[in-house]
Amino acid sequence: MRSIPIQPFCLRLSSLLFLTLLMGVNSGCAGKPLNEWTASDPPLALVPVADAGVDDRRGEFRNIFCEVLESDGADWPDYRPCEEALVKVGTEPSSTRADIPPRREQTRLLTLLVPGVGWECIEGWLKIDEALKGLIRPFGEQTVILPVDGLSSSERNATMIRDYIMNLPPDLAERPILLIGYSKGAPDILEAVVRYPELRQRVAAVLSAAGAIGGSPHANSATQNQLSIMQYFPGSDCSEGDGGAVESLRPGVRRAWLAENELPPDIRYYSLVTYPRPDRVSSALKSMYNKLSQVDSRNDSQVIYYDQIIPGSTLLGFVNADHWALAVPIAREHQFIGSTFVDKNDFPREALIEAVLRFVEADLNF
Repeated sequence: MRSIPIQPFCLRLSSLLFLTLLMGVNSGCAGKPLNEWTASDPPLALVPVADAGVDDRRGEFRNIFCEVLESDGADWPDYRPCEEALVKVGTEPSSTRADIPPRREQTRLLTLLVPGVGWECIEGWLKIDEALKGLIRPFGEQTVILPVDGLSSSERNATMIRDYIMNLPPDLAERPILLIGYSKGAPDILEAVVRYPELRQRVAAVLSAAGAIGGSPHANSATQNQLSIMQYFPGSDCSEGDGGAVESLRPGVRRAWLAENELPPDIRYYSLVTYPRPDRVSSALKSMYNKLSQVDSRNDSQVIYYDQIIPGSTLLGFVNADHWALAVPIAREHQFIGSTFVDKNDFPREALIEAVLRFVEADLNF
């Protein structure tokens, strides 16, 4: 009789249990509307990106990404043809560039990645440090995950961002910084550059990658206590922080903050938006995707597409990936979960990162 590997199977079940709990955290109560009636939010107008001061350069970014992706083809991990990796939304403008910025073995930019909710709670299980080093090693880039509290407010994390940058070692302190904010990491960054003027001489650019710039309606029906269960994720190493993560993600909070705060004009802003086709949403995220579809079906399971764009930024593109697939390599490290529950997690992230860095460096003339 074949023996059953009890311990690995139990770990799989524990991981699946926590994925299910996380789904519950984000789904909230099914009977309540995600966006309740209120007169306290700032007045809004849903307009085309050009009318919102957004510079639409999707055609230029597409050319760069497609060149990067197709240059090595199937050699890229999780390769998908360019036309399947990016989504054309409406009329995509053509590129005005005649050339493709070349790959650089070294860059002046110091790239700091600010992660989203609960990242420190799951990074050990996902082996994210190893995965990130694998992503950036081919490019010779100096890229670091900037540590923030996974369960804290944007205000607290803004202070952590400021302290980290101001205490960089001398060999990095003079390099211009590209801050990339994934999910809640994006509003954390915006809070930092507004709150701390001393950062503006250090930060050259900010990129929102599936950023919760306008918050997430899921946060309206979630509580911090529900989110705090992430402390008990297998291998978790996170604390309660100040307990303000959910409040920071509520659309009313984020939109009021945007209305009341002007972004520093001497920093360049970019937006990369997740806009998955319905068949590119993992099974584990389907319930959250469907619930958020009560507001707008053009969502990545966590954030609606228009809530990911920084006002006045340069729009790079719409990525055919759900919220996890853009940045969280679950399927690569956990094949059982990747073949069952997180079954749409594949995406050529390495090619995407290289394309982003080429675009930003060329745009900044570095």
